[in-house]
Amino acid sequence: MIKRNIKNKLEKALGRQAVVGLIGPRQVGKTTLALEIAQERPSLYLDLESARDRSKLTDFRLFMELHADKLIILDEIHRLPEVFQEMRGIIDDKRRKNHHTGQFLILGSASIDLLKQSSETLAGRIEYITMGPLNVTEIDADTKSINTLWLRGGFPQSYLAKDNTNSFALRESFIQTYLEREVMLFGPRIPSETLRRLWTMLAHKQGSLLNASKLAANLGVSAPTVTGYIDLLVDLFLVRRLTPYHANIGKRLVKSPKTYIKDSGLLHALLGIETMDALMGHPVVGNSWEGFVIENILSALPTRITPSFYRTAAGAEIDLVFDLGHTKGLWAIEVKRSLSPTIEKGLRNTVDALQPTQTFIVYPGEEMYPVAPNITVISLRDICNKLKSMLP
Repeated sequence: MIKRNIKNKLEKALGRQAVVGLIGPRQVGKTTLALEIAQERPSLYLDLESARDRSKLTDFRLFMELHADKLIILDEIHRLPEVFQEMRGIIDDKRRKNHHTGQFLILGSASIDLLKQSSETLAGRIEYITMGPLNVTEIDADTKSINTLWLRGGFPQSYLAKDNTNSFALRESFIQTYLEREVMLFGPRIPSETLRRLWTMLAHKQGSLLNASKLAANLGVSAPTVTGYIDLLVDLFLVRRLTPYHANIGKRLVKSPKTYIKDSGLLHALLGIETMDALMGHPVVGNSWEGFVIENILSALPTRITPSFYRTAAGAEIDLVFDLGHTKGLWAIEVKRSLSPTIEKGLRNTVDALQPTQTFIVYPGEEMYPVAPNITVISLRDICNKLKSMLP
């Protein structure tokens, strides 16, 4: 069973802002969700990838006046960025008449131009919601479902495919589409073969410190060029760049970020991993589980919270650190794939140095139990639900 938890968040945003931007990678269900919203209130949906729908907006203001009482849903907004200025004028006119809430719902499959243009033009008038792939709180709670989500990733078509072979083929097609189409829409002209090689290199280095110079040498390009390519993959919601945590605790901390392929299913497709047996025998299995856990936890956090990892030059490390603010404080998360996780010396030293409010060891089991003062072993689903229940 799938239940997208994001709908309630979207409806609340539409109740308080004139424009809501729903952003995220392709094929996560943004359009499906928007059409669900459209069925519940007077709405008009326009797909800006359609020349016919774009032509309707030749005189944007006149068209909007004809539909002034409706929620206007503009899909693939990057196709017509010039409407942002017109949108601003319409919103300001409405505000002068004391009408402040949801007139526009805009959908975009990348954060690049969408964020730049709308944040500048619609400052104070727009709220963003990021919709990612499925997470563990949106599927059945049994171990089999969670393992399927880990193997196939959270893109709904891939997760729901009738078997692993079909799921793998869908993800291969997704990767090819991004290389041949999306990159050309949002970024500079990059040879698809070069970007595929880089994407695959990052998959092999899942959860490792970024070494742009080494990647550049392998690709035969400069380090700044590689950094630019990775920037693009980050902006397309395909790669996560996790920054190191910095604190004045008298330790030498690493300065390089870590990189993860965000969706575990795409990670496995890039590495040719089609089955759970193949995953269990692959060297990436530990880092794959780590990235899967991190993405699920971060899906439960508000976007205003900045996640990071902690690592000293001596190698002491915590996989995920974030500050929830106020009384909730700093949380430290260690990811283990063992069903009987233990506390190692490095973890104890790190906890002593950071002094987090809460420390959790996330593992593949289902029970929750303490293993030391203020250190709790917990399942992935339970920690995600705990975060969701605590936060607004």
